[in-house]
Amino acid sequence: MKSFNCADVLVMGAGPAALCITSELVRQGLDVQAIASKSPLEPWPNTYGIWASELESLNMEELLKYRWNDTVSFFGDGLSNQGNTCTNHYLDYGLLNLNNFQEALLERCNGLSWQVETVENITFSEKETVVICSSGKKYFARLVIDASGHKSPFIRRPEHNEIAKQAAYGVVGKFSSAPVEKNRFVLMDFRPDHLNPKQLKEPPSFLYAMDLGDGSYFVEETSLACAPPVSFELLKARLNSRLSSKGIQIEEIIHEEHCLFPMNLPLPYRDQPLLAFGGSASMVHPASGYLVGSLLRRAPSLAKEIARVIKKDPHMPTSLIARRGWQTLWTPELVQRHRLYQFGLQRLMSFNESLLRSFFDTFFKLPRKDWYGYLTNTLPLPRLFIVMLRLFSIAPLKVRLGMLGLIIKKKDKI
Repeated sequence: MKSFNCADVLVMGAGPAALCITSELVRQGLDVQAIASKSPLEPWPNTYGIWASELESLNMEELLKYRWNDTVSFFGDGLSNQGNTCTNHYLDYGLLNLNNFQEALLERCNGLSWQVETVENITFSEKETVVICSSGKKYFARLVIDASGHKSPFIRRPEHNEIAKQAAYGVVGKFSSAPVEKNRFVLMDFRPDHLNPKQLKEPPSFLYAMDLGDGSYFVEETSLACAPPVSFELLKARLNSRLSSKGIQIEEIIHEEHCLFPMNLPLPYRDQPLLAFGGSASMVHPASGYLVGSLLRRAPSLAKEIARVIKKDPHMPTSLIARRGWQTLWTPELVQRHRLYQFGLQRLMSFNESLLRSFFDTFFKLPRKDWYGYLTNTLPLPRLFIVMLRLFSIAPLKVRLGMLGLIIKKKDKI
């Protein structure tokens, strides 16, 4: 039996991933402890976008703060009427109300208190894991889940020479004139008409923007993936140049946003006794960068399996509990899907600005259920193969050659 001060599960972290898995573990009736370097009550700094239907499928659509039916993208050159034509996605998109989302998850944690500590080391024995903090305190659990983010030093994974990161610089504010049409959300605006020939040879970026109502807007310049990542300074300059080319000035900055996270982080070794969840488990979608929907979908099954194993065998070694967790979190199908997405990302990283626009223009010509399933990682593996083959078959010749790796420009990355 476990010692009196040994929890069933200890979760490290206080962000969306940590709260998602902690709330589900508590719901399973386990004895849970939580540690983080900051309080879970501290506001989360960045915005989180999600397709509204993802939350509807989980009966959580009330957590949306904003929602748009008019969702569009621009992939032309911006220099002609055809270039300014938008692609309508015919799907709701929304931004989470982070305060409500955070409060809802904390409420599900049923009063659990977080220990605000900095973890310095983790040791393992057959029956328990010991988390050692800089304060000198030690915490014991049968299983530890690292949900502290992709920078965690405790999760082992294969070395990777080039970690491609998505970078974005954004502003919520007031503008001299509307940067987005009323009640509209722009998923991607790749039009490069504000760039000079030299800038067109630099890593591409696009505008992600939305009307928030009450005269305020959120505009963000985003680079999908690049190694090394595009700097915030360059993205800020690109955003200002894009707005200036339309005669738009920022009059008031309400919130400034900086996002940087890896897109092709290798999957962790799945035989280690420390389990991971969220960014530390490489759950960021390699093709789209989305994470929240995956957290909400995959946390319940992981927590249920952990609870089943722990309750069934009080003497099961820590390493075996963790292995069951890894097997549930990363099934063979999910591993194969992840590899396919990473393969696609690697190909796109060789595309120049023009080729990238052509690719996305083709991608959104796929049936809506297919591109939506691709972006949300909800397509079964056989369907994912079919969708990728379909995309190849309808793509222009230059895009197909790029997909085959026959057009490579090393200096031009996403």
